[in-house]
Amino acid sequence: MAYFDNISKIKFDGAKSKDPLAFKFYNPEEKINGKTMEETLKFGVAYWHTFMEDLSDPFGVGTAQRPWDKFSDPMDKAKARVDASFEFFDKLGIPYFCFHDFDIAPEGSNLKETLANQDVIVDMMEDYLKDSKVKLLWNTVNNFTNPMFVHGASTSNNADVFAYAAAKVKKGLEVGKRLGSESYVFWGGREGYESLLNTNMGLELDNLARFFHMANDYAKEIGFDAQFLIEPKPKEPTTHQYDFDVAHGFAFLQKYNLQDVFKFNIEANHATLAGHSFEHELHYARINGMLGSVDANQGHPQLGWDTDEFPSDLYATTLAMYEILKNGGLEKGGLNFDAKVRRTSFKPEDLFKAHIVGMDSFALGAKVAQRMIDDKALDSLVEKRYSSFSEGIGKDIVDGNTDFKKLQDYALTLDKVENESGNVEVIKSILNQYLVTTIADA
Repeated sequence: MAYFDNISKIKFDGAKSKDPLAFKFYNPEEKINGKTMEETLKFGVAYWHTFMEDLSDPFGVGTAQRPWDKFSDPMDKAKARVDASFEFFDKLGIPYFCFHDFDIAPEGSNLKETLANQDVIVDMMEDYLKDSKVKLLWNTVNNFTNPMFVHGASTSNNADVFAYAAAKVKKGLEVGKRLGSESYVFWGGREGYESLLNTNMGLELDNLARFFHMANDYAKEIGFDAQFLIEPKPKEPTTHQYDFDVAHGFAFLQKYNLQDVFKFNIEANHATLAGHSFEHELHYARINGMLGSVDANQGHPQLGWDTDEFPSDLYATTLAMYEILKNGGLEKGGLNFDAKVRRTSFKPEDLFKAHIVGMDSFALGAKVAQRMIDDKALDSLVEKRYSSFSEGIGKDIVDGNTDFKKLQDYALTLDKVENESGNVEVIKSILNQYLVTTIADA
């Protein structure tokens, strides 16, 4: 059965195309620095937003019109979603997808039934993957929706909940191995607190680390060599989450000797919720060798919550790709569209149109970023700005060949200290030039 029978395979038409069901900038075969766009960008579909989201909000029921919703039995609907998803992957020409355990199979009345439901759907996916071009970028488990996780999962005050969460992750690691997942994500949706007044933070953080170590031990035991990823988010649903941002997460990993096990899956909208720019989080992870994967979306500048919009801001995608390309790519990670269509975009074809916008935005961003890297447009400016540390007293500082006494002696010889302009406005103008000329050449 075809679920998107009115949609043909999405083609690259070029920048002048007016077809909303065609790529304008994403040409999977075009090369950027020796790699095709498909290899460089590694786009993925988020199963939960694309095939599970009903577009409800706190003020209204769902508006989504989805052909698989005609099935009333939860398992029949789950099977239909698998059929629809692989049709969607093929027609969009996207190389990866991601999912939580509850995205692909319904929760049963007990853990045994839940795991059995997953086995049925994983069998279906395994059959599809034998003949499909698409691969599993990463998988994870939902340890936050069920009411049992009201106080957290691996940071719960209830040891039974800790055990239940571990059982689910054990299954998730086994599923990832079966389906050839390149990475495995841990998002701490309930791993945080509402109030310190009733929280033993030290125990919760210790238990979180114990949980991660046990997960790593089991992955080794079964031969699952996926990259482990932490996905930072500062709040929502908890008041404060332990994986607040990359810096918090990195400090945690170093304290508990997990820095060689994990990298970060960085989401744009989570970065802005933490008060950072998307590129800040990517940059911080990159310079520490911790950039693993990306959830590609954007928030709304007037809304202070996680709106998960499809990315269309070319400045954001360009600066993100600048960091990703500087990182040498994403190895076992990719660009997963953790984004949902707006409530008013309720038709099945809107799912294609939204992904096309996101893929085009990052493709153009990659082209602009690579030009800037090739021309050393930003590197040369930064190099010049910090040139005082490449010679004289600056080089002594960098090389560790000085101390406070010598620095004071040097400072006493200075008649005055002169700074130069940071030229931030000029640099932004340069970015504008690269954007405009790249679009014009497309």
